[in-house]
Amino acid sequence: MGIFERYLTVWVGLCIVAGVILGNLVPGVFAGIAALEVAHVNLVIAVLIWVMIFPMMVQIDFGAIKDVGKSPKGLILTLIVNWLIKPFTMAALGWLFFRVFFAGFVDYDTAGEYIAGMILLGVAPCTAMVFVWSQLTKGDPNYTLVQVSVNDVIMIFAFAPLAAILLGISDVTVPWETLFFSVVLYVVLPLLAGVIARKMLERGGEHQVESFLVRIKPWSVIGLLSTVLILFGFQAETILAKPQAIVLIAIPLIIQSYGIFAVTYAVALKMKLPHNIAAPACMIGTSNFFELAVAVAISLFGLHSGAALATVVGVLVEVPVMLSLVGFANRTRHWFG
Repeated sequence: MGIFERYLTVWVGLCIVAGVILGNLVPGVFAGIAALEVAHVNLVIAVLIWVMIFPMMVQIDFGAIKDVGKSPKGLILTLIVNWLIKPFTMAALGWLFFRVFFAGFVDYDTAGEYIAGMILLGVAPCTAMVFVWSQLTKGDPNYTLVQVSVNDVIMIFAFAPLAAILLGISDVTVPWETLFFSVVLYVVLPLLAGVIARKMLERGGEHQVESFLVRIKPWSVIGLLSTVLILFGFQAETILAKPQAIVLIAIPLIIQSYGIFAVTYAVALKMKLPHNIAAPACMIGTSNFFELAVAVAISLFGLHSGAALATVVGVLVEVPVMLSLVGFANRTRHWFG
């Protein structure tokens, strides 16, 4: 492992601190970056995610994707966790904490908005960042692509009905522009770029592909660290202005993330899935499609609502939590034989 990977937790911690400090010292710079968006998708973050996921896209071999169907258990596990477990546990935790445990700290209406934001995170499984977590755990790139693609298709049909049921709102409007633009930007285009790059590299033999991946791997980590710094810079003023709210929202979100991962990882072990399929399956069930959740929260409840704040806290919590789970998955690889 290179120095970037070996001390990744340290670099992430430093980037979180740097993001909060810089976001308060030069808020105008981050406001300018935040304004560069299309359909609630920030273009700077999109570029950095491209840098992160491109190495995995180069590894995808379309000739091997047909073999995914021979081992459907990992895909079945992902779908059950994402659509039959995660949305309902998120709603239950939100209600338990903000209607019972934290009832004395937050007024009733604001608590309801926090719960709504958590629910929107729960019904939006991750798309782009799954490729990053899969790559960091040496996941099967072909299988990961299929898992993400199937989830995206289901999300088109299931997101609005699930959100409406759990929120108790009948007119939940899916921002199709955000959903479509995110899938094209984070999956379709980098996949095409990866396929083209792989075809060109294969002309020089398989060793040419491996050599290229080794050279660009550090850039993937640099993209991740830059994303962390910018995300915390975006929300630096909110973090310092509402520290209590951030902490209260973060607690059930963290419990949900570790709980879903633990259940999925245990089931994957029981199912005797190979680690390079089990790890991405657990990651996709644990992380969230935060662009979609934030966009819906803003459209339904407003930019400065508690629901929008809860989805933003989901973004802030996700990266450190997911990196800790990546580390755990890597340390327990031997459990899977």
